[in-house]
Amino acid sequence: MFTVERIIRETHRGLLFRNGRFVEVASPGRYKVSKPGRLSRLLRLAVVDIVPVDIRQRELTIKGQEILTADKVAIRVSILVQFRVPDPRAAVLEVESFEDRIYSDVQLAARRALAAMTFEEILTNRNRLSEEIMQDVQGSASSYGVEIRRADVKDLVFPGNLQDVMNRVLQAERLSQAELVEARTKAEKSRIDAEAQAAILVQRAKSETEIQAHKARADAEEARIRSASRAEAQRLENEVEIQAVREREKIAGAYAKNPAMLRMEELRALRELAKVSTARLYIGFDKHWGNGERSEQDA
Repeated sequence: MFTVERIIRETHRGLLFRNGRFVEVASPGRYKVSKPGRLSRLLRLAVVDIVPVDIRQRELTIKGQEILTADKVAIRVSILVQFRVPDPRAAVLEVESFEDRIYSDVQLAARRALAAMTFEEILTNRNRLSEEIMQDVQGSASSYGVEIRRADVKDLVFPGNLQDVMNRVLQAERLSQAELVEARTKAEKSRIDAEAQAAILVQRAKSETEIQAHKARADAEEARIRSASRAEAQRLENEVEIQAVREREKIAGAYAKNPAMLRMEELRALRELAKVSTARLYIGFDKHWGNGERSEQDA
């Protein structure tokens, strides 16, 4: 028997066996293992071995499997599986090859899922197919230490005549979607135009209202100014009249105190009237003529 060194990298874990019996899961590091030989059998020496297991996330492609749908349409499906091995002991000890077991479990899960779906359902809802395969295979994979992260339908291949039909259906769907998008675009444009027109009308109404309000304020201010001007003019007129009355009162008082001034003012008035040829002056005398008539004299 001879010994050799075995290195377990950080990406792996090692299953340590002694004389074929599992001992432990070995962490990354350097280990010595023994190879069985004639001497080891004679001396009954222990045989130590390590089985490395990759614990990184990996991918496995389940190639095209021809499966019948619920309405008896044959479809070839390819599935991409992402998995990792969180329990190396179960992955090695519970099944002969966990990768082969994943392959067969996903195949069976795909058959069960497709058999429960119609051709139209598969075309319109591929995500549902992936989800059902994922849920189906997760439980069985965990029993032998494997974690299924994803199980996505990668490719679907249909018979030739169905492929043509599907292409026409997809083309019709794309056309209808394009028409729907165009209709939505037109409707959205119409809505935006209507909102813009409404905004313009509202703005115009606001502008007209503001103009009317401004005009009303201007008219009110003009009326107030006119009213104030008339009141001021009336006040000034009243003051002038009052001043004139006071002046006349002063003159009358002066005439009352000095009758000669009044007489002189009368003579001046008579002189001014005498300058007008058409003026007629009537003077009443205290004494009357014999016939009792008032004398008339042309000025």
